[in-house]
Amino acid sequence: MKRSLRLPQSAGLLAVVLGLVLIVPAGAQQTPPQPAAVAAFAPPGINWPAPPVPDGPIMLESAEQRSLRLIVMTKTLDQPWSIAFLPDGAILVTERPGRLRIVRNGVLDPTPVAGVPPVRAAGLQGLMDVVLHPRFAENKWIYLSYHKPVGTPVAPARGRGAAVAPAGASTLARGTWDGQALTNVRDIFESGATDTESSRIAFGRDGMLYMTISAPGVGADVVRSQDPNDYAGKVIRLRDDGSVPPDNPFAGRPGYKPAIYTLGHRNGHGLAVNPETGDLWSTEQGPNGGDEINILRAGKNYGWPMVSYGRNYLGARMRPSMDGMEEPVLFWVPSIAVTGMTFYTGDRFPAWKRNIFVGGLRQGEVPRTGHVERLVFNDKWEEIRREPMLTELKQRIRDIRQGPDGLLYVVTAEAPGALLRLEPGP
Repeated sequence: MKRSLRLPQSAGLLAVVLGLVLIVPAGAQQTPPQPAAVAAFAPPGINWPAPPVPDGPIMLESAEQRSLRLIVMTKTLDQPWSIAFLPDGAILVTERPGRLRIVRNGVLDPTPVAGVPPVRAAGLQGLMDVVLHPRFAENKWIYLSYHKPVGTPVAPARGRGAAVAPAGASTLARGTWDGQALTNVRDIFESGATDTESSRIAFGRDGMLYMTISAPGVGADVVRSQDPNDYAGKVIRLRDDGSVPPDNPFAGRPGYKPAIYTLGHRNGHGLAVNPETGDLWSTEQGPNGGDEINILRAGKNYGWPMVSYGRNYLGARMRPSMDGMEEPVLFWVPSIAVTGMTFYTGDRFPAWKRNIFVGGLRQGEVPRTGHVERLVFNDKWEEIRREPMLTELKQRIRDIRQGPDGLLYVVTAEAPGALLRLEPGP
């Protein structure tokens, strides 16, 4: 059964959403919390930093591709978020504090790439994703998703302490790569959505650009995911110049933001095209459990904060489904804090063909449990099994990508963070 619902107009939305969450059919065994309570009690922080990454190489084994070798390319990055591969073999890496780095011939250039716009880096805001245009060889265009500073810093009361930084709004920029730096960089889409966090971008088979915009994770603002006049908690669809395609599901509809493609998301930490079907798949973190992988369909509602297979942070179950709302392809309980995702299509690991790899920050809110997870599917893309990998590192994993060489590249969500390459062993 699907789990979408027809959206109300934005007026009176909060009351409608609260009512939907609080009304429970007669005989129901669980009473889901109202949205304001979903994430109001985040787990307490545990000061237990990840151990240093060894110099490597590190020898590993897995269930179906037995002998593996992990190469440590660099471990001096600052909270790396995403990676992209240039045709000349160089690797671009975004650092959340606002720097774009480049690795050439396996060596990290000590000087950040010039041309990145000013970034608001605070909490989990900052420089997010980096993606090359599908016709990069012709136009040299590179896209960045980031949080743009909006407003002016607020001075503290009576001059005490530092000024409060301006808010950050989810923004998409495009620049031209000249071989060394980004030039002609400009914002091509500004969402106006502040208090958002994670963002990923990907080009679909239709040539359109898709971007995830997270919803606030705590308090009553979580209902923004259901507000059609707010880009928070949505996946948007744009032309490569940032304009809105006229065939978007809500384009021209009063009360709806025109770039919305799907809605009802908590956040989106991974976005990738299924190479066989052309469908766009996304990863999404739940609250305490309930991480998801979803197949994105135009105009569909993916349920947050009305439904989730997770629990709120005090332990009470949430409502798992509701008529019409889209069901995930798979979900995690307990949560692994799922992050980046890639479909494996290469020849270097033949036993992993058609597998999906995702990153995870931690399992069940426990520190030092981050890992990569390998997901195996049948020919109908139904899940068969999962294998945790790289657990030995005890690192939070932010992203994993297949390189042009058929190897897998991983970045850790640490400061310092590492860029790792997974290859067949001897």
